[in-house]
Amino acid sequence: MKIYDVSMEIHPLMQVWKDRDERRPEFQVTRDYENGQGGRETRVSLDMHTGTHVDAPLHFIEDGLTIDHTSIERLVRNVKVLDLTSVKDRITREDLQHYDIESQDFVLFKTRNSYCDTTFDLNFVFLERTGAEYLVEQQIAGVGTDALGIERSQPQHETHISLLKRDIIIIEGLRLKDVPAGEYFMLAAPLRIVSVEAAPARVVLIDLT
Repeated sequence: MKIYDVSMEIHPLMQVWKDRDERRPEFQVTRDYENGQGGRETRVSLDMHTGTHVDAPLHFIEDGLTIDHTSIERLVRNVKVLDLTSVKDRITREDLQHYDIESQDFVLFKTRNSYCDTTFDLNFVFLERTGAEYLVEQQIAGVGTDALGIERSQPQHETHISLLKRDIIIIEGLRLKDVPAGEYFMLAAPLRIVSVEAAPARVVLIDLT
């Protein structure tokens, strides 16, 4: 059995959306040994879309459900990692039709994004509208991507909306460079934060072969 931790590390210098400083996590030590307080405690200020995270429908649907309505049972399951490293710009319907994607599958996209760990790439590989429509037609249960966003500069947010309005789970910010294409058992655990549109998650893939 081999376990892959496909989560991003969280720290103030990590990759964040468009390298915006206001998106960076902030660590504040509120108790420390140096002050004779007998221990150490840290307060973290964190955007819900920091690093590896799970989106809920409320993210782009005004009356959509919040992340606490996404049951953990839907995130502990078999998944398929698809090797899309040959895609240069966007994932389309044509790209996905080459793969065995069936109803209720949960698919994870391994792209060149997984090899960019430092600064934010404005030209990251994203799921284009026709690709999202194809996944909806296949009636998948969820999709994960190795970019901090599943779409890029789409003014109507059609990729997010196509998926979320059908309650298809979206995981963003995966790190899949060391994971071969294939089938795995996934444990994805978003923080149990109530009434928000997303939550950071620890995600691991288990190769049971």
